[in-house]
Amino acid sequence: MSRLMEGERAPHFSARSFQGDVINLDNYRGKYVLLSFYRYASCPFCNLRVHESIQKYESFRANGIEMIAVFQSPDEKLAEYVGKQSLNYPIIGDPGLGIYERYGVETSWLGLLKAFLFRPHQILKSVFLRGFFPGSIENEIQRLPADFLINPHGKIEIAYYGKDIGDHIAYDTIENELRNDIIES
Repeated sequence: MSRLMEGERAPHFSARSFQGDVINLDNYRGKYVLLSFYRYASCPFCNLRVHESIQKYESFRANGIEMIAVFQSPDEKLAEYVGKQSLNYPIIGDPGLGIYERYGVETSWLGLLKAFLFRPHQILKSVFLRGFFPGSIENEIQRLPADFLINPHGKIEIAYYGKDIGDHIAYDTIENELRNDIIES
C-alpha cells in the first residue's frame, strides 16, 4: 500500500496488544488517537521514544488524545524489551506486518544510515543514559517509523512518515494541531 494522506479515513484494524487487551480502532471514535509505528522491540531509538511517550501520555490523555503503538515484533519480544518500561498505553505486536501495510509504513536503507550519521546524540542517550541496548531484530532492520494523528471522526489529521529510523513526529506538532482543531470548532 502507498502512503496515506491527511483527510483520508484511517484504515481499520483490530488486534490484541501484548498486554492482552483487544484493540479495535473503531472503539476510539470520538477521541483523538496518536497511532505510532516502531521498528523491533529491542530498538534503542524506539525504546527511547516509548520512554518519552510514557511521560507524555497523561498530559495527552487529559487533552483527549489516546495513544497506541505498533511494533514489528512478536509479543514475547515486546514483553522482554519494551515491557520492562512502565507502560500506560497499548502496544501491539504485528510481526506479520498487516497493520504496517495498511498504513503504508516504509523501509529505507538510506534512512538506517542517516540515523547513525545524524542522530548520534539519540544513540548515546538511548543506550548509555537509558540502558536500551539492542538485542534481537525481528523483521526489517531498516523499517522507518510513522505516526498518525487520527481525529474523533476516524480521519487522519496528520500523516507523518519518518525520514530515518529515529524520526518521529514532534510532540509539539501534535499539541499544536489539537489546539488549532479546538479553536476552529
